[in-house]
Amino acid sequence: MAFTDIERARNLSALNWFLERRRPPAHIRPQLDIGYVIEAHAVDIVESRPDWRDATAIRQTPVARVRFVRTRKRWCLYWMRQDLKWHLYEPAAFHASLKSALQTVDNDEYACFFG
Repeated sequence: MAFTDIERARNLSALNWFLERRRPPAHIRPQLDIGYVIEAHAVDIVESRPDWRDATAIRQTPVARVRFVRTRKRWCLYWMRQDLKWHLYEPAAFHASLKSALQTVDNDEYACFFG
């Protein structure tokens, strides 16, 4: 089941809050930008950069994944390890809201998301 209209509005508000804090200044965005991709109940935070071989192509690199588990009414936060697989972010894997998970990504206490 997809997000309801109220959930979608709450999620977009949290994502806008995150982007306001994390996006680089406008003059840098053609070279580096932060965005998100929503698929079903997962929100991926991505970095967008021009491809180093073809500057006309944009490459999106995943930074974090937050997945909503409706049966448990909580958000699960994942980070991508060097094996290029998503792993639960053990210091703070479960959150009551998307904004709470995004605050953890923004703080990046252990440099797992933005290095």
